[in-house]
Amino acid sequence: MHFSKMHGAGNDFIVLDLRDGNPPPLPPVCSRLADRHFGVGCDQILTVEAPRSAGAVAAYRIWNADGSASGQCGNGARCIAAWLVRDGAAPTDGAFAIESPAGVHPVTRDGEGGFVIDMGAPRFAPADVPLAGVDDERDDYALQIDGETLHFGAVSLGNPHAVIEVADVDAAEVARIGSLLQASATFPQSVNVGFAQVLAPEHIRLRVFERGVGETLACGSGACAAVAVLARRGRVLADADVGVQLPGGSLRIRHDTAADTLFMGGPAAFVFEGIMVI
Repeated sequence: MHFSKMHGAGNDFIVLDLRDGNPPPLPPVCSRLADRHFGVGCDQILTVEAPRSAGAVAAYRIWNADGSASGQCGNGARCIAAWLVRDGAAPTDGAFAIESPAGVHPVTRDGEGGFVIDMGAPRFAPADVPLAGVDDERDDYALQIDGETLHFGAVSLGNPHAVIEVADVDAAEVARIGSLLQASATFPQSVNVGFAQVLAPEHIRLRVFERGVGETLACGSGACAAVAVLARRGRVLADADVGVQLPGGSLRIRHDTAADTLFMGGPAAFVFEGIMVI
């Protein structure tokens, strides 16, 4: 099995070319590929596939380290864009579109060698996240778990996100609280849990505990979710670039309120090429 190893701000991926119609790897194969001791090692596996919609140069799907499917991956989208440019399937300069399970995403180059992805509209309705047993859309939800009250915002970017604002992201109990929310029946599809510290209206720090993976060095859709939730509360700027500092690097997120879409900019890097015998 030939693969490309890539990362976006430390969020790392194995990219497989399945445009010939081969099926995606089964969960045991995903687990073996993702294993950092006995396999290649990654947060997610990305499969490049033939486009399903007119206008897209290719489609891609996302598989977590445990083999479960994901609806969106922002850092992965930039890596797919870079992979397609290197492959010759997408133009070196100019705009093109790629297709995730969540929809079609226009892509442009930025001035720093990276890519800007149109991530689409944030969806706040409880049914869209989804949140079970919640009828009214709110900026802040409170959930009683194990004798404590957890406050969070919730949004879908094609995958579910909970965003918790904290005073100090370094001191946040990321694994404990992330696991509690992921196991809660309130999130029937589980959830990616972001812990955001606002440093300034145009600058935040963020850690994300991803479903099916655990804490990652970066999460592109999580960065978009954090900015969407915090901008709605007036905690960060809308219609302006907000720098999101993650453990593995920084991303630029802008919520264009007129178009109701989120733009995510950042790097995409090739690490190595390889062949793994399965």
